[in-house]
Amino acid sequence: MNPGFQRLKRGILLAAFLAPLAPAPPGMESPVPFRTGETLNYRVAWSAFSSAASLELSVPERRDLFGRETWHLRATAHTLKTVRSLFIIDDQSDSYSDTTTFESRQFELHLNELGRKRDEILHFAPTGKASLAPGPVMAVPPGTYDPLGALYALRGVDWQRTQEFHITVCDGHDVYEISARLDASNETIAVAAGNFTTNRISIHVYQHGKEVTGNNDEVWLADDPARTPVRMEAQLPLGSIRAELIRSTQ
Repeated sequence: MNPGFQRLKRGILLAAFLAPLAPAPPGMESPVPFRTGETLNYRVAWSAFSSAASLELSVPERRDLFGRETWHLRATAHTLKTVRSLFIIDDQSDSYSDTTTFESRQFELHLNELGRKRDEILHFAPTGKASLAPGPVMAVPPGTYDPLGALYALRGVDWQRTQEFHITVCDGHDVYEISARLDASNETIAVAAGNFTTNRISIHVYQHGKEVTGNNDEVWLADDPARTPVRMEAQLPLGSIRAELIRSTQ
């Protein structure tokens, strides 16, 4: 895989998926603004290509996973039109996030990129705690999310009362420290799905205490009960990426 394209993908991932739910009392589920069956569809623009790819975010189900109740979350992405003639990408990611803590229990990557296929199922467990999942199990710091679960967790934050949140995210290989900051409230934006009043959140990524440079990522969340992500942007050396909501089923 071309290193530049890997960085492009990471920019989309980090731009979108990065902040936590308010913690739930012990034994209680974290409140969430989404439900089973929700589907969000986006048009992805990259550099000069206004329809470079499609992105769909969905909540297929809740399910028991090795004795833990989880939200099953899914993201699928496909290149389109002219960009598809340059490189074919058909990717799917699945997150199984604990309904109580929203920690990641399992993260799946099903990738088909430039003719190369890869399927990977990653089991996470907080350091020092046993897991009922089949091995191998990856030990991560307590409270760690996967990138997809973190997007949905971001929607659980009350941004009317919160200026900044910190979270740990593991993509299956590397662990990042994330700071999600409220940059603007009541910002009106227009996308294909309509006009929305939003909160604009900037994403700052750190590793080993140092900020990862080269990314400038922002997410716009609708100021409504669902806190729907209506726009996501990343500014990268390979060009800007923008995902805008075109329709939703909630």
